[in-house]
Amino acid sequence: MFKTTRMMLAASAVAIGTLGAAHPASASGLLSIIVNDPSNPFWMAEGNAAAAEAKKLGYTPNVSAHKGDTNVESNLVDTAITNHAKAIILDPANASGSIGAVRKAVAAHIPVFLINAEINQAGLARAQLVSNNAQGAALGAMEWVKDVGEKGDYAELTGAPSDNNAATRANGYETVLSQYPDLKQVASQVANWDRTQGHDKMQSMLQAHPDIIGVISGNDDMALGAIAALKEAGKLAAVKVGGFDGSPDAVASVRAGELQYTVLQPVTAFAAKAVDEADSWLKTGKTGAATEKQIFDCVLITKSNADKYTAPFVLSK
Repeated sequence: MFKTTRMMLAASAVAIGTLGAAHPASASGLLSIIVNDPSNPFWMAEGNAAAAEAKKLGYTPNVSAHKGDTNVESNLVDTAITNHAKAIILDPANASGSIGAVRKAVAAHIPVFLINAEINQAGLARAQLVSNNAQGAALGAMEWVKDVGEKGDYAELTGAPSDNNAATRANGYETVLSQYPDLKQVASQVANWDRTQGHDKMQSMLQAHPDIIGVISGNDDMALGAIAALKEAGKLAAVKVGGFDGSPDAVASVRAGELQYTVLQPVTAFAAKAVDEADSWLKTGKTGAATEKQIFDCVLITKSNADKYTAPFVLSK
């Protein structure tokens, strides 16, 4: 059984690395950190921040990735159980589809701390730490209207429907933009948080709606893909694009005057905080937080404050 699991993981899982693997495991034991896709700087920063905090507290962190695949996620949880992980820090692959993996870990008496995305069941994970996506979307939409204006046709790029964050951001945008009846959404495409898909979907939307004046995006990679397509079409000067995440590439694009803004998610803060709460739980049986779900406010980054961006996903005060 274990041999089969190892073969499946070798074929499908992406192992980012085991920090401190060259040294004996610390007395505190293994902390399993499972993120989505480290090719995206957001998830890379998430894994790095959690691993650094775990190492600082004396754990041996192991970071791996499921790339949005719930089967891979389940296998990675199996591996954490087999390796007697003390706790699991998980960015879930799917709001509903990840419930089984969390339940499996809990049944093995391994506490799970969710980061970035939620699951559709309370009471399983010890904590769910997420960005305030509704607040961030409202921030972004208000800035977008300032940049685009109050009249014209626009398009939207959205994340994966299985991710609650995608719906929350889209709903947050709609709450603000619906207050401007002369702003009309003429196209909306799912681009799955991906830059290449953002580029390709932007191309198709431009062909159908060449006169749009703005694009509002659920994340930075899709926004940057849209900017590339707009450049190719010679339309970037006429179309304003807004992003969401606060990635290094997005901030560089804001500084360059191409992306109008990005909404910074405090991913390094809540990833480290999840590890702190796991440590507290293992030592005291309490996370130290008043509630399972904890929300971290987002921050708007524009050209006026982009110089305060001092590290990936960190804005100095």
